Amino acid sequence: MKTITKTEDLAKFCDECASQPYVTVDTEFLRERTYYSQLCLVQMAYPGEGDENAVIIDPLANGIDLAPMYELFKNTDVVKVFHAARQDLEIFCIEGGVIPEPFFDTQIAAMVCGFGEQVGYEKLVRQIVNAGVDKSSRFTDWSRRPLSDKQKTYALADVTHLRVIYEHLDKQLTKTDRTSWVTEEEAILTDPATYRIEPRNAWKRLKTRTTSGRFLAVVRELAQFREITAQTRNIPRNRVMKDDALIELASTRPKTYEDLNRSRLLLREARKGAIADGILAAVKAGEACPQEDLPKAPLARVKKNGTESLGDLLRVLLKSKAERYKVAPKLIATANDLDAIANGDDEDVKALNGWRKEVFGDDALRLRNGEIALSATPKGVKIIEL
Repeated sequence: MKTITKTEDLAKFCDECASQPYVTVDTEFLRERTYYSQLCLVQMAYPGEGDENAVIIDPLANGIDLAPMYELFKNTDVVKVFHAARQDLEIFCIEGGVIPEPFFDTQIAAMVCGFGEQVGYEKLVRQIVNAGVDKSSRFTDWSRRPLSDKQKTYALADVTHLRVIYEHLDKQLTKTDRTSWVTEEEAILTDPATYRIEPRNAWKRLKTRTTSGRFLAVVRELAQFREITAQTRNIPRNRVMKDDALIELASTRPKTYEDLNRSRLLLREARKGAIADGILAAVKAGEACPQEDLPKAPLARVKKNGTESLGDLLRVLLKSKAERYKVAPKLIATANDLDAIANGDDEDVKALNGWRKEVFGDDALRLRNGEIALSATPKGVKIIEL
């Protein structure tokens, strides 16, 4: 197995890739101790068998420049194939300022092809390649050198089997005329905005039971302070303060160091120094927020009177459609989508757009509007025109 540690060798391999229809790509990284992922390894392969035409690229090697790889990622003649690519693409977007194009995610494709929800790579290897994957090196510290042959073999398996999986899924998508479905799903992953974290909006990822504008203003300020601190110091968010501690502080609104010391959840390091000062300043800013600038909680999908039964019918329709099209139900519509449709809140409902509208959305609206009914038959659920 070949390990690339020099820029000139990487450039040579990428030149070989440029004449191929596709390359498979995977990464190994660490994120437990940092805010941004630390890229430790890149595995790539182009069509072939076994370890043939497959390499391991060591981004930690002294003096290596990944520019040839990023140029390959920009080459629109070569499809870049990943499995569950979100974190890989985030790394390349942040470190190299590039998102591979064109791009294919085998996890998304597998969901469209009926392999279930969030299907794992190991399952696809078993079902499509008819092989097993040795996961004994899964928890390796990939930043340590040298790498053992066992670690390299484990890493390469993530791109060698991927060639067979990609070719199988690509043929199936072409056969069923669903390639556009996958492309539509991948759009969010290829949008740089997906990986752009705005500290001012960090509060929106937190789950809170309280919808008070004043409470949320404090949450917003604390979350912004935590995000900026974590980014600046390149440490995980929870090293500044954990989510439950942040929510607690928004409720108790400490004003002094003594108040901070009464917290049940705040880390010891956050009770003094710059972090403590930042917390107190954030709480003060949230309390001083003008009424007109108070944040509003996202609209909850509250079930209106009389819509619960309709929601149940929509779930039956969804399951029937998923079985018919052999697509994972959650890929078609989420529980929130169904509640929104039942409530008549159609704005921004994913299930009512694109390929989902054709597969499920149109009939969901017809069911809500009383234009169709559902009937149980020995062969499954049948739609009856009214």
